[in-house]
Amino acid sequence: MAEEKPMPVVILAGGLATRLRPLTTAVPKAMLAVHGRPFLLYQLELLRAAGLRQIVLCTGYLGEQIVEYFGDGRKFGVSLAYSRDGQQLLGTGGALRKATPLLGEEFLVMYGDAYLMSDYAAIQRAFRACRQPGLMVVYRNKDQYDRSNVVLGDGRVTFYSKTEQRPGMVYIDAGVSIFRKSVVELIPPGSLASLESLHQLLIARGQLAAFETEQRFYEIGSLSGLKEFEHFVAGQSRLAVGATER
Repeated sequence: MAEEKPMPVVILAGGLATRLRPLTTAVPKAMLAVHGRPFLLYQLELLRAAGLRQIVLCTGYLGEQIVEYFGDGRKFGVSLAYSRDGQQLLGTGGALRKATPLLGEEFLVMYGDAYLMSDYAAIQRAFRACRQPGLMVVYRNKDQYDRSNVVLGDGRVTFYSKTEQRPGMVYIDAGVSIFRKSVVELIPPGSLASLESLHQLLIARGQLAAFETEQRFYEIGSLSGLKEFEHFVAGQSRLAVGATER
């Protein structure tokens, strides 16, 4: 049986990143330096290592800096295309809707501030096997790294909220999802919408599958998260140096 083709990946990198001000006053969040390298570069290297090389960047606020640095991506071992919000920011869901002409019938979606080391081939296989139009990668967090926000039942997400707490809420959205294009196209073109609203639509229909990853995720959407990711990268560098010396 022929091996399934890797899905394209959308990275949502257009937000204002107000929680990171003043760091993001003149720099988009994706370009924040972590040990001298843009955060987005870490994401691209992670995806490339997983065999995911076709990537669409949804840009908005100060997005020209991303285009200028990364170009078509060939220098970084990936193929990059860009979908720009334009004069008005569209939100994560609206930006994803605008990018659909650049995508196939199914694709991964990653938040522009998320970093998740996981088995991306297994995630894609799980999506194709579940025969649902959407899948969310979740981590059994138990409020350890951030407040848990997901309830699961029968292999699906049954409740998801970043504000409301419920019994059984031990999982957290790990920052990676998969969708079929037909679902994303339910968002009216040019409208302001969040990715969470798309998740909620599928939950209401009982159509949002869950994939549990054993790896915790990192995020740079907050100052504390940025500092934690910096510590993680420093630790990875020390491990790499140690392995070389041995």
